[in-house]
Amino acid sequence: MTTGAEISPKPTLRVADAPPSNWVDRWAPASWQPYLRLGRLDRPIGTWLLLFPCWWAQTLAQVNSGDHLPNIGYLVLFAIGALAMRACGCAYNDWVDRDIDGRVERTVNRPLPSGQVSPEAALGFVVATALIGLVVLLNFNSFTIWLAIASLFIVAAYPFAKRFTSYPQLVLGLAFNWGALVGWAAIKGSIGLPALALYAGCVFWTVGYDTIYAHQDKEDDALLGLGSTALHFGEDTVSFVGAMYGLAGILWLVAGALAGAHLVYFLAVVLVFLQMSWQVATLDIHNSSNCLWRFKSNRDVGLAVFVGLVADMALSWFAGLG
Repeated sequence: MTTGAEISPKPTLRVADAPPSNWVDRWAPASWQPYLRLGRLDRPIGTWLLLFPCWWAQTLAQVNSGDHLPNIGYLVLFAIGALAMRACGCAYNDWVDRDIDGRVERTVNRPLPSGQVSPEAALGFVVATALIGLVVLLNFNSFTIWLAIASLFIVAAYPFAKRFTSYPQLVLGLAFNWGALVGWAAIKGSIGLPALALYAGCVFWTVGYDTIYAHQDKEDDALLGLGSTALHFGEDTVSFVGAMYGLAGILWLVAGALAGAHLVYFLAVVLVFLQMSWQVATLDIHNSSNCLWRFKSNRDVGLAVFVGLVADMALSWFAGLG
């Protein structure tokens, strides 16, 4: 907890929620480390959570098209794009929040408030990573390119949302899961109802897991006059997150039904719903470590749904051979 005044960076430059043994701190050259931290390469969970909606939508579209193998080239392109755009978005967010971060215990050691990276250098990093994302994007059809570019308006607005609303997690969800539309469009060249259902489910998913994450900062946010669903729902967070996860699971099932997915996909969604139920049942909003662990476990949710979709394609192929 803070008093809202500036906090002096701690002697260690590692940020609070980075794994103690992350590769940036252990292996990266010292001159690179501030920029790698700025792009959150020491904390890959955000990249995974940005990537999975892209992969889900791509593979769901391929299930709908009757394909038997995922397009590996597109999977790689989405992986590179997610890595670059997550780094870009985080650096932009930190640039906007550079004064706020210096007054929050968890973020005081970030590269900008700690003085490791200048605001000008951070903006240069934003431009460089955005250009990498653009190079990746140019490998897709024109509809997909313009659809992806349209997301930049929401991305640009997100860092300001907590200054004006108690629901910045909703704005994050709208921005962070745009890949659920882009992945489908990359295969189909348009947006279909399955993609819209998948996207809506992913938005609810993000609102849920980011509410859990926001409980780490609720005391600082309250002192600084910032909004979050963690503060808004307080002791009712467990019920709220449960509702968000429930809506996410239902919409993912609807997306699969609309796309013509098979039993293995629906089983995967049921399994991830059980995992999300575990998050809710064991959540302790007064324990930061508990919140961070449950937030990070959403990588398993993403992986399980993706594996279910790939298995759907593979089993359809085997069934066709029979």
